[in-house]
Amino acid sequence: MAKLLSVPKPSLSKSKEHFLRLCSKGSLREALQLQGFLPELWSNTNLFTHLLRGCRLLRHVHQLHAYIVASGAASDRFTANHLLHAYSELGMLGTAQKLFGKMPRRNVMSSNILIGGFVKKGDLDSARKLFEEMPERNVATWNAMVTGLTHFGYDEEGLDFFVRMRREGMRPDEFSLGSAFRCCAGLKDIVLGRQIHGYVTQSGLESDMCVGSSLAHMYMRCGALEKGESVLRGLPFLNIVSCNTIIAGRAQNGDSEGALEYFCLMKAARLAPDEVTFVSVISSCSYLGALSQGQQVHAQAVKVGVDLVVPVKSSLVNMYSRCGCLGDSARVFSEPHLSDLVLWSSMIAAYGFHGHGQEAIQLFKEMVRKGTEPSEVTFLSLLYACSHSGLKDEGMEYLRIMTETYGLKPSVRHYTCMVDLLGRSGCLDEAEALIMSMPVTADGVIWKTLLSACKIHRNAEMAERVAEHVFRLDPQDSASYVLLSNIHATGQRWNDVSEVRRVMREKRVRKEPGISWVELKGKVHQFCTGDRFHPMSSEIDEFLKEIVSKMKQCGYVPNTSTVLHDMEDEEKEYSLVHHSEKLAIVFALLRMPEGAPIRVMKNLRVCDDCHVAIKYISQIACREIVVRDVSRFHHFRDGKCSCGDYW
Repeated sequence: MAKLLSVPKPSLSKSKEHFLRLCSKGSLREALQLQGFLPELWSNTNLFTHLLRGCRLLRHVHQLHAYIVASGAASDRFTANHLLHAYSELGMLGTAQKLFGKMPRRNVMSSNILIGGFVKKGDLDSARKLFEEMPERNVATWNAMVTGLTHFGYDEEGLDFFVRMRREGMRPDEFSLGSAFRCCAGLKDIVLGRQIHGYVTQSGLESDMCVGSSLAHMYMRCGALEKGESVLRGLPFLNIVSCNTIIAGRAQNGDSEGALEYFCLMKAARLAPDEVTFVSVISSCSYLGALSQGQQVHAQAVKVGVDLVVPVKSSLVNMYSRCGCLGDSARVFSEPHLSDLVLWSSMIAAYGFHGHGQEAIQLFKEMVRKGTEPSEVTFLSLLYACSHSGLKDEGMEYLRIMTETYGLKPSVRHYTCMVDLLGRSGCLDEAEALIMSMPVTADGVIWKTLLSACKIHRNAEMAERVAEHVFRLDPQDSASYVLLSNIHATGQRWNDVSEVRRVMREKRVRKEPGISWVELKGKVHQFCTGDRFHPMSSEIDEFLKEIVSKMKQCGYVPNTSTVLHDMEDEEKEYSLVHHSEKLAIVFALLRMPEGAPIRVMKNLRVCDDCHVAIKYISQIACREIVVRDVSRFHHFRDGKCSCGDYW
């Protein structure tokens, strides 16, 4: 009877299979219960490694550690390494170091695990120290260092380790090479990248997906878009990584339309986009000011479930801001999120770009109150907001807070914001003194910023002096020559204008043409100054004459002083009327539904005459007209601009 009532024990092989399934699922409690049910299962110390791999919580690791010590398996190097890895993965590096020090028999794997833990936590100094102390290293050791340094932006040091690895006779694998290409991409060192490419070709690794994608990314970051895409076409197949590389490469090289086209092709091939894809695609919509396409991409991000991921969310905040929809940026930002510095900085930048300086300051204060410490990027966005809102005292105060309260060092870009702020406020001498006294080296941009202020305040004497600095630092920058010509033209100094144009011809400097574009039904329509190639150019020209006539009846007087040529007033007026932003606005008035807001993007700064003209057009047409130029946004309503004529 006793034999009939007894429950037969399951076979050892079946119990082991059940045990491994429980470990892989992280069901450690149930796996540990098998100890009492089938003690012979535990005679194999290697089973501890499966339990350790399934650990998700620190208390489970502590419990297993006790089991391992009690069972005598602590002296087994294989088991000890897995225990070391478990502590490292959970960030318990202090405990991991103690365990490492007590291990009776360490090997290369032991050191590699600890180095990986240091790298993951960002403690690169400890990783380097342990690396240098190792009596022997393998490829994984070198990979951990190169990858870690690359991840934290130390591309030059990462390449140094890669070169050392080769000198010591170590053969790089696909992970080493992928990291090396990412270092070259970060440094934009295409020369070294090509040399490593040669090694890859000799090694027969060019068709490896990891190596090929990293190689293509390197070429694209270095501006060799066609070469990068050629590498990707040579891969056995396209996956999400290679597609992301192409989309990001096109976006980074200014081919935003190409990035959007490839995104459509990728979806047609039924490759599911991930958060990396969406960041690049949303950034492309931002650059183009393609609102309807951006909204569609946003909807797809929601469908995929990545819209609340911080990089995607930050990109959406930026996209809606760059498309002129500040309210939508604020709505995306206000959705539930972790207190992330990048997201705060993005929203502060959005307010600044639209000239809402006080709102940017209030958001900064809220961010600090909630415990997020600002970075250099946050302060750059804040100073930019102050400079575009005329908040001189606030800007000076936040520069002081940046250095004294947070111990951050301002870069030349921070000082450029301050020069812009002082210059717009009319404090030209103070702005020049700041450039001469700042602890960082001045570049062409900061001097050009002061030159622009000289134009605003018509200080020709200082402009001549400032222009010398600009031309010395950036002799091919056409915008600086145009600024100086504008200053001379305003003063009717046509001989000086001719001299500037002569210098431009000698140095082969060409003025960048003004280009404006507007989106209509998902298609971007582009206009150049004096454009005659648009299919509707005749209709646009006729309606433009009608609009200008109404503007003049309301008091509009063309500002012909901004025309750089000594020509008849009638010719000057014709040139002004056909500026690209005016053509884009008239096209939108003809084609867009009545009352719909018009959003125009421009590659250059809006000129004085266009700024005045658009105010009149907004009043006559009873439309809101939003113009994004290279500097900021202008919201025109009822004959007024949001910038208050301060831009």
